[in-house]
Amino acid sequence: MSNKNLKRETRYGLPEADQILFNRHYVLGYSYYFRQAKWALEIVNPDTNHVDRKDVFRSDYRIPEKFRADKDVYIGSGFERGHLVASANQIDTEIQNSETFLLSNMCPQVSEFNGGVWKELEKAVRELNNDPKVFETYVISGPLFYFDQEVIMIGDDDPSIKVSLPLPHAFFKSVLTERNTGTFNMWSFIIPNEESPEPLDSFLVETSKVEKISGLFLWDTLKGTSIMNKKNRIRKMWKF
Repeated sequence: MSNKNLKRETRYGLPEADQILFNRHYVLGYSYYFRQAKWALEIVNPDTNHVDRKDVFRSDYRIPEKFRADKDVYIGSGFERGHLVASANQIDTEIQNSETFLLSNMCPQVSEFNGGVWKELEKAVRELNNDPKVFETYVISGPLFYFDQEVIMIGDDDPSIKVSLPLPHAFFKSVLTERNTGTFNMWSFIIPNEESPEPLDSFLVETSKVEKISGLFLWDTLKGTSIMNKKNRIRKMWKF
């Protein structure tokens, strides 16, 4: 039996990556080329028990040292350690929350993005998950890089930093809900890594667009079903 079949989070798909990291409560695909995650896949924790946010940012020593970004690359950079799997999504136990602070789950984010539209989207996902008609909410998030644009490197000018980091141009989040009617709904977003006053629904895109830019197959066990890429319909189903 493969690892893919052993994790609930991967029921509807497991994208490829250089290294797959199976955590207790989420799965992450790491990119050696970008020195950060390609994607992180989770089931959002039900709003039942609440533990305090742990803030225990730490290196993930499962990643080879030459590809592993550590805390020093963020110090003085002006960029945030942005969660892919949100801390507030995993609050049932202390270890569950703590493992979201592994640096493998972090990507460099502009501060106004991290505390603004990205935080707003994370909150909207949790509100969606609290809908009594939703059984489970699956979320996959990751950075996007545009190869026709300049890439800012963080830590590249400091010889004491072993591994520098490219700053993502944007981030994606694809949300899949399994409802008590046996149906699925999907919403996918691409949001620039910058401050934005635009409403969340302005960042809705077809899932195929995320796949094209990221080079990932999302929710591949559901390919060909009626839930894929219904952009106009999803605007009506999720009120922001």
